[in-house]
Amino acid sequence: MIGKSFRNRGFGMHKSLARWGAAATALWLLTAAAPLEPQDQKFQDFVRDFRDQARRQGIADATYDAAMAAIARNPRVEDLNLNQPEFARPIWSYLDTAVSDKRVADGRMALATNLPVLTAIEARYGVPKEVLVSVWGNESDYGRGHEPFNMFEALATLAYDGPRTDYARPELIAALKMMQQQHYGAAQMTSSWAGAFGQTQFVPSTFLAHAVDGDGDGQIDLWHSTPDALASTANVLASAGWQRGNAWGYEVALPQGFAYESADLDVTKPVGEWRRLGVKTVAGGDLPSAEEYGAIYLPSGARGPAFLVFGNFKVVLKYNNAASYALAVCLLADRLKGLPGVVGSWPREEVALTRDERVAFQNYLLKLGYDIGSVDGVLGRKARSALRDYQKKHGLAADGFPTEGLLTRLAMETMAK
Repeated sequence: MIGKSFRNRGFGMHKSLARWGAAATALWLLTAAAPLEPQDQKFQDFVRDFRDQARRQGIADATYDAAMAAIARNPRVEDLNLNQPEFARPIWSYLDTAVSDKRVADGRMALATNLPVLTAIEARYGVPKEVLVSVWGNESDYGRGHEPFNMFEALATLAYDGPRTDYARPELIAALKMMQQQHYGAAQMTSSWAGAFGQTQFVPSTFLAHAVDGDGDGQIDLWHSTPDALASTANVLASAGWQRGNAWGYEVALPQGFAYESADLDVTKPVGEWRRLGVKTVAGGDLPSAEEYGAIYLPSGARGPAFLVFGNFKVVLKYNNAASYALAVCLLADRLKGLPGVVGSWPREEVALTRDERVAFQNYLLKLGYDIGSVDGVLGRKARSALRDYQKKHGLAADGFPTEGLLTRLAMETMAK
């Protein structure tokens, strides 16, 4: 089986862990003999001192040496952490790739190839096979994604200093526990720069909480075993509250004069209430009279498509807390079921704001007396709420969607104040 052959190639290295102690000592002696840059020295000090924390969490010295002896600060990880490109990508551009015709065709092939496994997983966990395949496609292009980083080096680089230490230090402990419990070899534990790994991109703490043996070989291998990866993903979604048999949502049409300030993932109403407010299906028909609670989601503001989303959409958000990601997963799952794509038009002429422009956006709102939270270039909930208040005050559609036109208007108003 895949899992067993993989383990024989290196995941059974626990028998030789003892030999790493002398190697680690020799490496650290050589490192100590050469002068280091300040940040490299800080990294090496962290690796040395973090051992005590790992011991308190039950990590054996032999495991720690095997994982940590040969790692070094990775400047590429630091750069990616500070300059994440997805924040500046319009959602329509993101969806062009995430739900492309090729992604759909490859997904249908993956469904057919793995149908018996997927059918069994769906029966056990209640998560539709199309949703699982969609997560698989979006996370690793159906297992074809490349993970170029050593997991321990990536997590330690994030953990020793910088803005993500609170995330990375517990995940580094979790990665060490993974290695110790599953008898993985350190070199085989590859990941993204942020420590996510496997065909459906788990982080180590999620692995410890939810990973399962999907192929029944007695081992868990999310890198190479598709049944393990898909069953583990189903377990995560089911544990997060996936409602068996319920829809994630669907595209809708909003009436003229719609109160756009109520279009927010935190504002939920029964479907019957949205129907009373004039919300229609995208084809123009009446919404069903069901009393399930849903929220209106406008991923590109009032000028783009609108969606009525339910609890299962928010479950996908728990897998990856980005609404654009959740929408991509749900739309691709629909396409895999044979449903049509998005009907509404995206405002493709809009240009995504750069980080500097987003910072300026926040500063202008702040100077105009709005509470936007921290000026950090991330237009989160408070900033969007402030923008809605500004839009409503000026008779604009209060959709909370930042545009270059609004940025110019804010700049002019701030200068005139």
